Amino acid sequence: MDTVSQYPLEYLRNESYSLLSRLHQVKPFSMTMPMVKGAAVSDRALSAVSEMLEKSKAQLRNNIHKFIDKIQSREAESIGVAELQTGFTILKLRYNSILDQLDIFADVLSQRAEHEVGVWLAGLDVLAEDGLSNTRNLFQSPALMVYLDRGHGAAIRRARTRLPGGDENPVAVIQIPRERMVGSGIASSLIHEVGHQVAAMLDLVPSLKAKLSRRAREGQGREAWNYFALCISEIICDTWAVGLLGISATLGLMGVVALPSYFQFRMDRVDPHPAPYLRVQLSCAFGKKIYPHLQWDKLWNLWTKFYPRQQVNPGIIKKLDDMGQEIDEFVQMVLRHRTTEMKGKTLLELFPVQERMPARLQEIAEAARVNRTEFNNLSPTLLFAVLGQAKFDLKIDAITESKVLSQQLRRWAFLRK
Repeated sequence: MDTVSQYPLEYLRNESYSLLSRLHQVKPFSMTMPMVKGAAVSDRALSAVSEMLEKSKAQLRNNIHKFIDKIQSREAESIGVAELQTGFTILKLRYNSILDQLDIFADVLSQRAEHEVGVWLAGLDVLAEDGLSNTRNLFQSPALMVYLDRGHGAAIRRARTRLPGGDENPVAVIQIPRERMVGSGIASSLIHEVGHQVAAMLDLVPSLKAKLSRRAREGQGREAWNYFALCISEIICDTWAVGLLGISATLGLMGVVALPSYFQFRMDRVDPHPAPYLRVQLSCAFGKKIYPHLQWDKLWNLWTKFYPRQQVNPGIIKKLDDMGQEIDEFVQMVLRHRTTEMKGKTLLELFPVQERMPARLQEIAEAARVNRTEFNNLSPTLLFAVLGQAKFDLKIDAITESKVLSQQLRRWAFLRK
């Protein structure tokens, strides 16, 4: 073979070895993690991520070696350099997708090196896991990892969804706003995102959407039921937060959607998030049905004072009032809903109702006021429910709340196995 025809093959061979060398530099997280032990993600989460990345690297490494063997074979020239170049490009794209996956988890892990914040995040991992504890008999809970980011809202990259390159995500990665650290409101955002994972595992959104769409076709309140169907993916997660956190969830939600009046009443027919005004109304309605108490009316009246409707477009007010007429039936339908995955239980039956009743939360808060070590006996979601209730009752101030939460987050991180 002459030098001219040999050069493209040599070029691709060298580029393949270069790619192999760069792949070798992609180290396991166990060799690069910068955090102290107390700030680390769970062993289960780290093992799942590491196993997925190492498997992807091994497959790519094997494919690169096969490609090099092909280049060096007698058949290489007959294949054609254009086809070989295409093969190399595919390998390079796969390498970049592995780096994309690496960066997703590196963002989470590198943040654990921040002083104090890293340990808080480990504690929030424990809170997130507790948000799944009442489903342990329904499905195998995935490992969870929490990190902070700028911005106003939270988000989740759910476990068992596809990562860049097509690999299955082995853990749930939850992003929460940095501005919410450290206060009871952070639990509202975090458990809402956990609710997205629960909803996916229990098939709640498709099954409820179908039921709501059927209800809309019956005629009365059609626009309201169609809107509920559009927004059910977010409403069900707000409900999950209320079910585990009580009034603390609604208070946290109010902190998130405290926006100018224009945005409060804006109903986007594409956005799955309900209009903020309606979203708070629904949260109060679910709270009142799950944990009956006059406090929910008091909280809703407070929100209506913050956002009076007098200057709002009458057409929008008419839509809100029409939806308000359907809310009670809607709430009951959602709480009574069950799927095959729920093994005969309704959504309401998944919540620790007796333990989270307002009177019970107030009793716990009073006991902890006398003896602060009482907080140590509470599960993470129950602690946030107690503190949110105490905050609503004006029995605890923001400074004390932050101190208690910081202490408990450190404690959960320390005790984590």
